[in-house]
Amino acid sequence: MKKIIVAIDGYSSCGKSTIAKALAHYAGYNYIDTGAMYRAVALHCLRTGEAPLDAIQHITVDFRNHHVCLNGEDVEGQIRTLEVGNMASKVSPIKEVRAFLVAQQQQMGKDKGIVMDGRDIGTVVFPQAELKLFLTASPEVRAQRRFDELTAKGEQPVFEDVLADVNDRDYRDTHRAESPLRQAEDAIVVDNSTLTREEQMNKIIAIFNEHIH
Repeated sequence: MKKIIVAIDGYSSCGKSTIAKALAHYAGYNYIDTGAMYRAVALHCLRTGEAPLDAIQHITVDFRNHHVCLNGEDVEGQIRTLEVGNMASKVSPIKEVRAFLVAQQQQMGKDKGIVMDGRDIGTVVFPQAELKLFLTASPEVRAQRRFDELTAKGEQPVFEDVLADVNDRDYRDTHRAESPLRQAEDAIVVDNSTLTREEQMNKIIAIFNEHIH
């Protein structure tokens, strides 16, 4: 059975990482969360006050046991805050930062057998990917998911603030000069606004199986 590259793109809080992890587990593939890589750079900048262009000169970002590591430190639990997410949206449009991380992402996929999610995987990182998925859902549904996630972590978010943040990130992601979020022409769109996680997973597994035979 052939190994392929699966590129999953889409809007924030669409469940890309959850689906990508589950699909990678199903397929026995490696999972690469590219958003976590940008968040790691953002975390470093917030911690040190360094500019992103200075930061990429002396940091390493890699994965161990599906957790993102910054200079060897597991920072998976520290990168999922709104503050880091907002900083990541400011860091990610920078051309040199993208080049720094895209080169690493392409190296990770050289032997195929990977599931990678982000904003520009099917358009920039792996335009030759055999399977491209584009996930979407309404802003209100995505804001509610994010709200529930933050509440479960013990934070006290205000729904209107979370919704505004979702809309702001959508605008930044789709209007940035470098590698804006857009649907690849050959991507399969999956709108999960009304799908349960199980329904979505069954649909995506069926699509995946069609592409490896």
